[in-house]
Amino acid sequence: MANGKDVRIRVILECTSCVRKSVNKKSIGISRYITQKNRHNRPSRLELRKFCPYCYKHTIHGEIKK
Repeated sequence: MANGKDVRIRVILECTSCVRKSVNKKSIGISRYITQKNRHNRPSRLELRKFCPYCYKHTIHGEIKK
């Protein structure tokens, strides 16, 4: 039954402020969350506000490529 085009797909969300800090070598790590999204309802990239344990605050986490 599954043909590889599932409606709900797994996505990885990564902290956008930690990614910018890692260029300057100020951050210890990069916060990542795994979640699901509906491909038909939200075809664009997902961005959510989540808590980053490295920044110690809520930041925007954006979808990254696998």
